[in-house]
Amino acid sequence: MKKPVGTTEVVLAPGQVCFATRPTRLRTLLGSCVAITFWHPQRLIGGMCHFMLPGRLRNDQPLDGRYADEALELLLRHAHVNGTQARDYHVKLFGGGKMFPERQRLVSTQDVASLNIRAALALVERHHLNLTAQDMGSTGYRTIMFDLWNGDVWVRHQPMGTPQKNAYQKNQCAVGR
Repeated sequence: MKKPVGTTEVVLAPGQVCFATRPTRLRTLLGSCVAITFWHPQRLIGGMCHFMLPGRLRNDQPLDGRYADEALELLLRHAHVNGTQARDYHVKLFGGGKMFPERQRLVSTQDVASLNIRAALALVERHHLNLTAQDMGSTGYRTIMFDLWNGDVWVRHQPMGTPQKNAYQKNQCAVGR
């Protein structure tokens, strides 16, 4: 996890999207939200979004990173502006932890976490993106660190009702297509 000299660190809040073209470490904290990391292995550029909801009914409003489809659209636009194509990026998905699992049993509707996971997977499929890893579902929150200089994503997952972990683990969950 050693950073190159001059590395910038950016912490994303819910609804934010960041794309960088120099050595950058992107961080975020996820509960039911989902983060999409987007990395170009040849150019060492990319970004991350932290979306809160699957989508909205838009009435010609500006794109908003709080929504899955719009957050991904913002990342795709950054890729285009930088002369790259979406299919050349490695994509990883994180989050979608159920934050109130005990309430799920009481209510027959789907929870936001599950809807966000489904939205993320559907967007990857719809845009024919190169999904290389995912760590979604379960309960609790995840802390994410994404290093643009090498594409590594470090995850610390804290499931509900378990003792706190202090160590990050490099995400190596490959995804079969």
